[in-house]
Amino acid sequence: MMTMKRRASSAVIVSIARSQGAGASSGTLAPAGCTIASFLSAFPNHKSHLAFYSAISGKVKSSSGKALKFQPELRNDLNNVNSLDDALSLFERMVRMRPLPSVIQFNQLLTCIVKMKNHYSSVISLFRDMSAKGIPIDDYTLTLVIKCCCFVGRVDLAFSTLAGFFKRGFVPDAVTFSTLLRGLFRECKIPQAQELFKKIIFEKLCEPDEVIFLVVIDGLCKAGNTQMAIEFLRLMEKRRRCKPNVYVYGAIIDSLCKDKMVDEALALLQEMFEKGIPPDVVIYNCLIQGFCNLSKWKEVKRLFSDMKDYKIVPDVITFNIVVDALCKEGHAKDAEEVVGIMIQQGQNPNVVTYNSLMDGYCLQRRIDEARRVFDTMVASGLDPDVITYNTMIAGLLSEGLLIEGKELVEKMEEKGSLANSVTYNVILQGLLKGGHYDDAMVYHEEMVHRGFLLDASTFSILLDLSAENQNNPSVLMLMLKIDPNSKKFMDGGQRGPPHYLCHKGLDLDEKTYTPMIAGLLSESLLAEAKELFEKMEENGCWHSVMFNVILQGLLRGDHYDDAVVYYEEMVRREFLLDSSTFSVLLDSSAGGQNNPSLLMLMLKIDPDSKMSMIGG
Repeated sequence: MMTMKRRASSAVIVSIARSQGAGASSGTLAPAGCTIASFLSAFPNHKSHLAFYSAISGKVKSSSGKALKFQPELRNDLNNVNSLDDALSLFERMVRMRPLPSVIQFNQLLTCIVKMKNHYSSVISLFRDMSAKGIPIDDYTLTLVIKCCCFVGRVDLAFSTLAGFFKRGFVPDAVTFSTLLRGLFRECKIPQAQELFKKIIFEKLCEPDEVIFLVVIDGLCKAGNTQMAIEFLRLMEKRRRCKPNVYVYGAIIDSLCKDKMVDEALALLQEMFEKGIPPDVVIYNCLIQGFCNLSKWKEVKRLFSDMKDYKIVPDVITFNIVVDALCKEGHAKDAEEVVGIMIQQGQNPNVVTYNSLMDGYCLQRRIDEARRVFDTMVASGLDPDVITYNTMIAGLLSEGLLIEGKELVEKMEEKGSLANSVTYNVILQGLLKGGHYDDAMVYHEEMVHRGFLLDASTFSILLDLSAENQNNPSVLMLMLKIDPNSKKFMDGGQRGPPHYLCHKGLDLDEKTYTPMIAGLLSESLLAEAKELFEKMEENGCWHSVMFNVILQGLLRGDHYDDAVVYYEEMVRREFLLDSSTFSVLLDSSAGGQNNPSLLMLMLKIDPDSKMSMIGG
């Protein structure tokens, strides 16, 4: 019987090794072409294989299960590793020692390198050397390598390394699988992460712990798939050995608040109290941020009152959330009063606090007040960061104070805060809006020299100016410097299409795509919006917020057939409609009850909605 099990298991291992490349079978990492799918599909019946390996793994002791002899002279050397060069030199000495140091000591050395950060590829290279030289390797070694593969964005190599577990008779544990799941989420491989998690649960690859559930739930929330995260929360509740904790609830509450679903977030908070899970300041910070974003200040006050009742002390982040929200709404003076309360309660304002205040005063064009806050921050012993300088530079330029803005840029770099892409875009935007086109050309040349890109906002301003000032030689020259072919977008006073930005190597993200798509839909430019959406997906910038924006635009433009298609895609990706989309949908249903596509969409969302539409 044992022989038959061994053959069956060997067949599975051979299958993995072949699919991952020859490197995996020899203990080294496989080529870049290997895929995750090959692992996820290679184990139709894991239980018998894992049972077999569990039985034999007792004969193969890992560094966590057996106290091996140390070479005493290495202890001090391992403790004195302070740099990558130290680690590499020690590794070369260790591989020449006879007898070889224990696997524990090699693992300690690799762990030292991992803790240095930014040297993960070196760990992978040393692992290859260890495999080639026949140096001992155990499950801890393999887990370290998997972690490093994930950190360098090569989760495919991490799965290749996983094959080494089975080859050597080790059983991957919750730590190994949580590392793989983190890697998949980090690379936005959401379907693969969900598939792996389901295999862990239903095929019992390991006993899932709180960390695995947290990794999955947090990853889904960050991907905008809050509903699926809640389903996994309910699955976690049914398990005996691990139950939801404050971190799991915190991830979901934060995601709900970001999706403007604050009522649902409050319901989860109440659920925490009912289950005896005390919320912490992080939970309340998420809720306060959610209500601040919606300008629901009564609820914010109530949350502060609840914190006082439950003896949860607001931290600097709590106050910064309120200060920033007030400043964005034009209440910088009120925000400064909150800072005073903050200080009274023993929380010292930090750079983030002062940056928000400065930004608030700059938005109100009260540049003298912003300067006063800047001076107060410096007097308190805090060093301005690049965001501080960018905020002040933008404020000065918006008031036409060009000389002061230039002087602050010079002061910024003298103090060691190097100008970044945001700095140059802020400067260019201020110069363009102020009509300082010659200065804008100088800064653009310096920007290019430093390798920075125009962002979409700067380019949008430039396109508007080019349409309005076609006879201005400085504007034309600046446009031609940026793009020699741009003149065709200026002929006839026509502004170039927004999706032109995508072809200029500009630094676009989801915050840029969302308003651009919304703008195209508001102008009934459906084809252009679809093209931009496809470009957005190619760049990996899709999110539930964007689907809601698109659906709202389609509904407002009476494009109900397209709305049905996009809603079905939302369902497939397990995204939720937000409250704004529901509101637009209800308005559309009131005015378009005879449209079959709209009726179909309503029925897909709520099968009972037909009754509410009959008779208006």
